[in-house]
Amino acid sequence: MTIQITRLSDPAVRAFVTAVNNHDHEGFMALLAPGATMADDGTERDLADWTDREIFSSHGHMEVENESDGGRRLVARYSNDMYGEMRTTWSFTVDDEGRITRFETGQA
Repeated sequence: MTIQITRLSDPAVRAFVTAVNNHDHEGFMALLAPGATMADDGTERDLADWTDREIFSSHGHMEVENESDGGRRLVARYSNDMYGEMRTTWSFTVDDEGRITRFETGQA
């Protein structure tokens, strides 16, 4: 069972998933606070390099299975042209202005 993107609780996370699925690089970058950081499977990554490789140039797509922590933690089936589909977790830190300051992802 998947959750419709429009039903995701947190507006910043909802916009993040929408930008990923629409391959909207510009919109995606606008969601991030200056100096935003990220980690993949517990390892710090260069955000611009990772998102280009893992999301935008490889046609990343998220299907959210569930959310918790007010919508800032997701379990999603994530697919891209490099790795196919995998079950992943995502967690987000959002500042007072509604911009994402950090996200972490990894295999579920």
